[in-house]
Amino acid sequence: MIELLTPEEMGRADAATIAAGTPGITLMEAAGKAIAETVRDRFADARRVLVLAGPGNNGGDGYVVARLLAGRGCAVALCQFGDPAKLKGDARLAAEAWGGDIGAATPACVPGHDLIIDALFGAGLARPVTGAAADLIEAVNADPASVLAVDLPSGVSGETGLAQGAAIRADATVTFFRRKPGHLLYPGRGLCGPVDVHDIGIPSGVLGDIAPKTFANEPALWRDHWHPPVVEGHKYARGHAVVVSGPASATGAARLAAMAALRAGAGLVSLASPPGAVLVNAAHLTAVMVKSCRGAEGLSELLSDTRLNAVAIGPGVGIGPETCDLVAACLDGDRSVVLDADALTAYQNEPQGLFGAIAAHSGAGVVMTPHEGEFSRLFPDLGVANPETAVVSKPDRARQAAARSGAVVVLKGPDTVIAAPDGRAAINASAPPWLATAGAGDVLTGIVAGLLAQKMPAFEAAAMAVWMHGKAAACFGPGMIAEDLAPALPAVFADLLEPGD
Repeated sequence: MIELLTPEEMGRADAATIAAGTPGITLMEAAGKAIAETVRDRFADARRVLVLAGPGNNGGDGYVVARLLAGRGCAVALCQFGDPAKLKGDARLAAEAWGGDIGAATPACVPGHDLIIDALFGAGLARPVTGAAADLIEAVNADPASVLAVDLPSGVSGETGLAQGAAIRADATVTFFRRKPGHLLYPGRGLCGPVDVHDIGIPSGVLGDIAPKTFANEPALWRDHWHPPVVEGHKYARGHAVVVSGPASATGAARLAAMAALRAGAGLVSLASPPGAVLVNAAHLTAVMVKSCRGAEGLSELLSDTRLNAVAIGPGVGIGPETCDLVAACLDGDRSVVLDADALTAYQNEPQGLFGAIAAHSGAGVVMTPHEGEFSRLFPDLGVANPETAVVSKPDRARQAAARSGAVVVLKGPDTVIAAPDGRAAINASAPPWLATAGAGDVLTGIVAGLLAQKMPAFEAAAMAVWMHGKAAACFGPGMIAEDLAPALPAVFADLLEPGD
């Protein structure tokens, strides 16, 4: 279930299911049963349960689970935000079936429970939570009871993951059919807790008409595009990646990328080094070859060898016109290209020059891997100083950047987004917090290059690299530094390999 549905797309899935003959109240009953199952599985000791019901279908789900939990012997208090008499449609039917007392959802009703079920607003909230609703949410957040959110913590946008005004901090979340982008994008991800996804009777066939373009970055998205080595193969069949080095005083970043490209499976890796940095690079490398080349002309001559089918530039290469010339040399040909760090910042005053060079590139694909600062320099109208106040979602920002630049864009962060010019986007959730360390981005650049050298398509190579990068950090654990990432990749590959591979 890698598809992520926006609230609008989820509404279409519901509507299609109902139009095909499944009554809406049947879906609501199934949702209530799913919530009750999550209560049983995650909050088995809860006996005093408060259900906070909102004015829409999310509240209707709350009425169903209240009835089911009461039937299991829980002491259930149900409190409605707004006038219960104004409930409509399926939510009204669910409220009528409840049959118990209905209190007013105010801060005064919050204390005294083991578990609070947040069925207030769900994923479709279209405006910030303020006033009485905000006061209620603040009371829930201040209470020691556990909190289970229905669909998404109230106050969090299902599309952007942004907290719109006050927002519930949940210990767990239960959602239906498919997750929303807001489950994986921060700050929403941090407010959800573990997310349980339940089947409530919506057929997967509805996805054909919806055609979602946002995905969770998991192996099912790209596994079929990666082909592990075969016994009868040889290193030349797995490509030859090149990483461009900076001057002698700034060579470490490129070496990190080069070693990562080799660990990622490229058959051969060369480091294109300025003459003055050859000795320092050679002193630190063994399996990676060091090639001396002077400036853009020398790099072009090196890359004229068509066997060198992927090149990465940016880590430690420096900023200035010389870097732009080096980037142009990398883009002049039919090889795959990874652009990171200084290769992006060098174009901050003339991003259209970079985009034009990418448009003229005839190779298999170009991948850019900016963090938020580098992204804002190239796309100042899409960058945000404070993501929590952004109007446009992170996937849409990355999509627009990919369409404008012609490259696959990896917008890095705790919720890295990989976006292709054709509109596909993947949200990554494999990165642990200790991945935020100096040099980690250089390793990611190398992994992308290594996968591109093996002729993976650019979007899939970038997505796989981001996933593996996070998994490698998780394998090593606390105390990890960038040098630990590439050696951790074999364990990640081992988990990906199927018996017989």
